[in-house]
Amino acid sequence: MYKRILLAYDGSEAGQKALLDCGDLAHLSGAALTLVAVMPLHVGSIGLEVGVYDQVAEERERGRHQSVLDAGLARLRAAGHNVSGEVVTGDSVTEITRRARDIDADLIVVGHKHLENWAARWWQGAISGALIEHAHCSVLVSIIR
Repeated sequence: MYKRILLAYDGSEAGQKALLDCGDLAHLSGAALTLVAVMPLHVGSIGLEVGVYDQVAEERERGRHQSVLDAGLARLRAAGHNVSGEVVTGDSVTEITRRARDIDADLIVVGHKHLENWAARWWQGAISGALIEHAHCSVLVSIIR
């Protein structure tokens, strides 16, 4: 059974379902839980070819990600789980798989919402699919429609 589960958590509806699924799995297996919220690199744009670092925007975005993470941690702790978590910055797939390796996770859990429109699917990209390709362990995709 699983010993260490990493949940990639963003607070979305799909993320909330993944949080519940993750909690259930941890309860059944006695696994340690780690949540990670990935904040994209924040660069402000001043033109087509020039980007600038915006520290105020990055701090605001980090605070928002920390709030989402804290809410997820509180929900799992209220359900009796011993859980840790952190906000990391960078590419989602890279950071999720890096953190999973760091904690020697047996399972990565991620939420996914089906998009009916092909253009929306193309534009949004599929983090869950890329995780399956890059992860060193099993990946559970918790799906909502």
